[in-house]
Amino acid sequence: MRYYSFFIFLLVISISSCAEKNRTFQSSEVTIIPKPSKLTLGEFSFAFKEGITVSVETEEQQIAANHLINTIANETGNKLELVKGASANVMFKEVDGLQTEAYQLNIKPNQITISASDAAGYFYGVQSIQQMLTPETPESGKGDKKWLVPCVSIEDAPRFNWRAYMLDESRYFHGEAFVKQILDQMALLKMNIFHWHLTDDAGWRIEIKKYPLLTEVGGFRADSEIETWGSGKTSGEPHGGFYTQEQVKDIVAYAAERNITIVPEFEMPGHSSAAIAAYTWLGTAGEDIDVPVKFGRHFDNYDVTKPEVEQFVKDVLKELFELFPSKVIHIGGDEVGYKVWEESKHVQQYMKENGINTPADLQIAFTNKISKFIEENGRRMMGWNEIMGINVHKGFEEKKDDKEAETELAKNVVVHFWKGNLELATEAAKKGYGIVNSLHSNTYLDYGYNNISLEKAYSFNPIPKGLEAQYHKNIYGLGCQMWSEWTPTNKDVERQTFPRIAAYAEVGWTALENKDFNSFKVALNKLQSRWDDLGINYAKVLE
Repeated sequence: MRYYSFFIFLLVISISSCAEKNRTFQSSEVTIIPKPSKLTLGEFSFAFKEGITVSVETEEQQIAANHLINTIANETGNKLELVKGASANVMFKEVDGLQTEAYQLNIKPNQITISASDAAGYFYGVQSIQQMLTPETPESGKGDKKWLVPCVSIEDAPRFNWRAYMLDESRYFHGEAFVKQILDQMALLKMNIFHWHLTDDAGWRIEIKKYPLLTEVGGFRADSEIETWGSGKTSGEPHGGFYTQEQVKDIVAYAAERNITIVPEFEMPGHSSAAIAAYTWLGTAGEDIDVPVKFGRHFDNYDVTKPEVEQFVKDVLKELFELFPSKVIHIGGDEVGYKVWEESKHVQQYMKENGINTPADLQIAFTNKISKFIEENGRRMMGWNEIMGINVHKGFEEKKDDKEAETELAKNVVVHFWKGNLELATEAAKKGYGIVNSLHSNTYLDYGYNNISLEKAYSFNPIPKGLEAQYHKNIYGLGCQMWSEWTPTNKDVERQTFPRIAAYAEVGWTALENKDFNSFKVALNKLQSRWDDLGINYAKVLE
């Protein structure tokens, strides 16, 4: 009788074990963007259903666990139970020695283990689970009992530490809900920098308490140029909007929960018309202006020779420091027209008295002052590559005779390369500058798909061709930029952003030897189904 009972016990255990052995996935079904460093597919799958437990030991693990619990609840309707320090179906494990943001994922029929050495790694393990999550049957929907992930073993780590998406909100204000949607998709794609272009000629979009007119006046314009540069057409409607500091704090926290750092951009000394419209004394010309209706470059700049203008810049930066914990602050610095400085008697006198020979040197002298101030506050300045004092605008009539600056840019600056010969980026890297490569011909999302196809976006390599290996460490990564002059609606922005954002995500994460455009397109098909469910207006470039 004893043996019979034991046999029944073993049979029950065997049946129970078999019940957990859900279907085996085919390799073509297992897709993750960006493609992991190493993925080995096993037999069977793990089922997320009611009663699944999740165990954590540290606060960093709990942040990722909470995201997993919320994801499973939102996508399947099933509720997971969080337990601390106990054995569970989903275990988070700390592993020393893994690089920043790296993770290991081991999925067996009855248990998932997510291993990492930091919060980002745990979080990215969860993102890979989310992308692999599949209903038990094609007809399954939210609230059905089982959702599966394949049994896999993954070892993964990023190629670059800087994987950015930039949203221009100066030209058009897009709003908190839209920004959060972008952040959600960035997180799923393991992108970690949201570059927020908040000030420019066309509008000032962030509340600065010491200077309320920046948003009261600079946040609104009477009309907007439409269709294309110099079209002569306008929308006939006013446009405006801005973020309060409380909204900014909420968005920054939302991003941080998703391992995304928000890098604000405060344009200086050019692209400053909205601020000058609010406070005339900030400008060089001393003329009252309105927030421009036309897009493009405008004639006035901040008057960098005035102590009160320098103080204004520092005051704004102080408030930005309070709002954004980012170690990097972007100051723009691109497309500065020097004509207004050249025609100003007091600016010319200032340059003469201070031994400044060219407007480019004047810009760098000012930029270096601001860089020092930013560094004194524990941060690091970043700017578009014109801040190095090299004219990259050969086609600009007013810049055709500009001389290169003699003044050297401070070495602690991150140079955001967007225009000019790639040799300029190579030279900057060799000089020791940190470089983020956002070459406009390969990364500008406002460009049409005829100019930057999905494949061209996918093929971009942030490391300039021929750069010696010893300088590769100075290439921090890449950014893709969504300038919004001609994308007034959120759906317009979605069409230009998606699906190319997924290509740039894989550029930033996946090692060159692991990239394959054909397998990327297969993975993208599944991701686009997710975008369909969310109503994201992606461009149908795979059809």
